[in-house]
Amino acid sequence: MRARQAGFTLIEMVVVLAIIAILALMAVPSMQARLVREQIVEAMPLVDLARRPVASMWSTARELPQDNAAAGLPPPDRIVGNHVSSVRVEDGAVHVTFGNQANGALRGRTLTLRPAVVEDAPVVLVAWVCGHAPVPQRMTVHGRNRTDVPERYLPLNCR
Repeated sequence: MRARQAGFTLIEMVVVLAIIAILALMAVPSMQARLVREQIVEAMPLVDLARRPVASMWSTARELPQDNAAAGLPPPDRIVGNHVSSVRVEDGAVHVTFGNQANGALRGRTLTLRPAVVEDAPVVLVAWVCGHAPVPQRMTVHGRNRTDVPERYLPLNCR
């Protein structure tokens, strides 16, 4: 009698590899969305450079800067980072354009943060409306929303 050899057949190995490949392909889109969201969050410190002077100008003069120069910031193409190619102030709104080492799904896209204020109460701090997020009640939002980042990539506070 012949003894049976232990181990896997070639067909069993191919089936297991096919299952692993299918599972990996299903996981790739969710991994990309997470990576893109992380890159957006990593860009926020550069956005803070522009948000502070805009909020400060509102609290002192009750007006919003028209551009980077009025906010006391360098030109838009000089505020850059690993994932950001420019940060531009326009009528108080802060527009972040992604580029440099940003994911291909994000490169060339813009995310807007708009200031929301209470017009007749200057002591109320500026609230920032990110992307397509709703405006807080009893507040007026300023600036144009130029967000063109696909909604599935936006962090939850920007949807």
